[in-house]
Amino acid sequence: MNKIVIGTRGSLLALWQANFIKDSLIAKYPHMNVELQIVKTKGDKILDTPLSKIGGKGLFTKELEVLLLNGEIDLAVHSLKDVPVEFESNLGLGAITKREDIRDSFLSFKYKDIMELPSGAKVGTTSLRRIMQIHCLRKDIDCISLRGNVQTRLKRLKDGDFDAIILAQAGVNRLNITEVPIIKQLDFIPAMGQAALGIECRLDSQVLHLLDFLNDRNSLFETSAERAFIRELNGGCQVPIGVNAKLNEHNMYIEAILGLPNGNKIIKHNMSDIVLNLQDSESLGSKLAQYFITKGANDILKLAQNWTF
Repeated sequence: MNKIVIGTRGSLLALWQANFIKDSLIAKYPHMNVELQIVKTKGDKILDTPLSKIGGKGLFTKELEVLLLNGEIDLAVHSLKDVPVEFESNLGLGAITKREDIRDSFLSFKYKDIMELPSGAKVGTTSLRRIMQIHCLRKDIDCISLRGNVQTRLKRLKDGDFDAIILAQAGVNRLNITEVPIIKQLDFIPAMGQAALGIECRLDSQVLHLLDFLNDRNSLFETSAERAFIRELNGGCQVPIGVNAKLNEHNMYIEAILGLPNGNKIIKHNMSDIVLNLQDSESLGSKLAQYFITKGANDILKLAQNWTF
């Protein structure tokens, strides 16, 4: 191949991610012509509704997958946490990159952390997972849906619409956000795949073998366990589930949390085991999910489907 077309969403963060992969490919293959094609997804177009209420999986990936299947682009760069655990036929992940900081962060112009917020404070976030973990600490906080790209969210914080907002620290780092005086990392369990990039392509494409150098072994093993956990629970990125695996040589530790967004009916548990391959990683994630199922996870997720905020 002498040309690769990368599909990406158009936000500054998505473009940072796509350009990071573009630059990596050019550095590896100096004679390769690499171009970006910007696409608006369903999740980008509907901004007046909480993500959990739009419905369906692949809110930020579906349109890119259509282009992949039609051969109009060669690969798509996603935040891995947005990538559904099941793929269209002949599509899959060609690479999973090294993770950035996996944590969520609290951003505010006035308050140092969640515990310092006054009762009834307005906190902006799109995530039921984050709302659940905020309410585990403070049930008197008013969590309000905050949609739009990072710059839109920062402007609304600056304009005083919110007392604080929650963002992924990976995005804060990648966009070098410095205009908010208080940025504090939270001890929340992150979303599946948070802080890693997933490179999606056709499994029969010539580009597949060109992507292997982008794979990070620890990220691959860790996110495979997390995705197996979500797959077993038939969940996705718009449900109140946090899961994080950490690999230290051959020992993997995985923890997860699941519950209602109001902080009630919480299940939290962890496991560890020796993993030698991807199958071991997936088995550990599935084993943890089975524990959650025995504790009533499916019933909680059904209740969470009808949640409004």
